[in-house]
Amino acid sequence: MGVPEILATIDSEIAKLQQARALLSGLAAPVAKKKAGRPKKVAASAKKAAVVAHVSAKPEKKRKKKRHLSAEGRKRIAEAVKKRWAAQKAASGK
Repeated sequence: MGVPEILATIDSEIAKLQQARALLSGLAAPVAKKKAGRPKKVAASAKKAAVVAHVSAKPEKKRKKKRHLSAEGRKRIAEAVKKRWAAQKAASGK
């Protein structure tokens, strides 16, 4: 009997003992170790259901009315910007 056969026999015995221990302690199957690495992707339908459940649980927020700028206000802003540009141009020319 070679080393690989001995190792295989030991591994099978360990598995049997783990199953027996799990049955005696009240578990149906041995607890699998958590695999290292990135978790598996969640199905798209499950994601959508989670998002819908999350969104539906939130209370509705009141939307603020959009604020509109009057023509007069727009004109004042344009004049102020032109004045500032002129001041910058005059300062850089000196």
